[in-house]
Amino acid sequence: MDFEPSEEQGMLRDVIRATLRGHAGPDRVRDLLNADEDVDPGLWQLAADLGWTGLALPEEYEGTGQGLTELALAAEELGRAVARGPFLTSALVGLAVSRGGSAELRAEVLPAIAAGAARATWAFAEPGGQWSTRHLLTKATPRQDGFLLHGTKSTVQDAGSARWLLVTALLDGEPANFLVDRHANGVIVRRQQSMDLTRNLYKVSLDRVHVPVGHRLDGGPPDVSALRDAGAVLTAADALGAAEWLLNATLDYAKVRVQFGRPIGSFQAIKHKAADMRMAVQGMRAAVYYAAMAADAGAPDAGRAASIAKAFASEKASELAGEALQIHGGIGFTWEHDLHLYLRRVKADEVLYGDAAPHYERVCRLLLAARHPVT
Repeated sequence: MDFEPSEEQGMLRDVIRATLRGHAGPDRVRDLLNADEDVDPGLWQLAADLGWTGLALPEEYEGTGQGLTELALAAEELGRAVARGPFLTSALVGLAVSRGGSAELRAEVLPAIAAGAARATWAFAEPGGQWSTRHLLTKATPRQDGFLLHGTKSTVQDAGSARWLLVTALLDGEPANFLVDRHANGVIVRRQQSMDLTRNLYKVSLDRVHVPVGHRLDGGPPDVSALRDAGAVLTAADALGAAEWLLNATLDYAKVRVQFGRPIGSFQAIKHKAADMRMAVQGMRAAVYYAAMAADAGAPDAGRAASIAKAFASEKASELAGEALQIHGGIGFTWEHDLHLYLRRVKADEVLYGDAAPHYERVCRLLLAARHPVT
């Protein structure tokens, strides 16, 4: 499989990178540390004008009709720039609505997301950080005029500025997705403390929140699983971008930091570490883009590929960040250095949409099921 981007994908990547170079990055993160905004309004509007917010939405709803591969390219650049904002969560909600929403719901929601007029995020994980449908406790109770949602969600990205919350809840014992108005009665959003300074995370409480019939998305467990896989791939792509920044910053530092009269990059031990870091980045890239392409192609191993990409990225990006910190030495531990922002970013990416352990477990289950199919 060719993992090199096409000419059009390369142009998309270059435009996103150039835009983020001028409107995002560590300095902008520090400027917004004490701000209530989840995203830089100027960057958000610029991204909307350039079509990022509608990248994977159907053209009939003002999107550009691209796939998960193009979203992964955007996610990689967002990670490289430690950019703030619900770009990827809005994209996931848009994907869910385009696949499972009624015609009326698609017409109401998708053009607003594509234009950047409405932001959205996915409320999936429960308190305790579990990203599995087996741990869902939030429940949806059917009523004649819709549903009542009751439960608590945690680690919800950028919910403070969201117009829509995609809530996954149990309906008759099975997971289902509901599109909830962020300002509906019974929705309470509280900011959570997080080590990641580049993103805002929230706890969302749902106290008998009424959801109209038309705001329940079609589909069941397979659709929820497919969307979670998409989120896992995009989070792995974000970690890939941050990891590549860490690699390049470490190589640059090793060339100029002198010990015993020589640049530390000339020492064999540092060369070995740098080679291992480079191999990790290359492996992450192959895993992420194979998973994205498999999803776009509807390949039978798309779910397995998503879990492999997320598990590998979760482990390797964190390991790489640790090596980068060690090679930088004392300066890497300082508040003023940018390294800690990237370390925090990849540590958050490690757990979002599940850390390595549950994804490896899933890969094992899928491999066993393929080897011993049920007849």
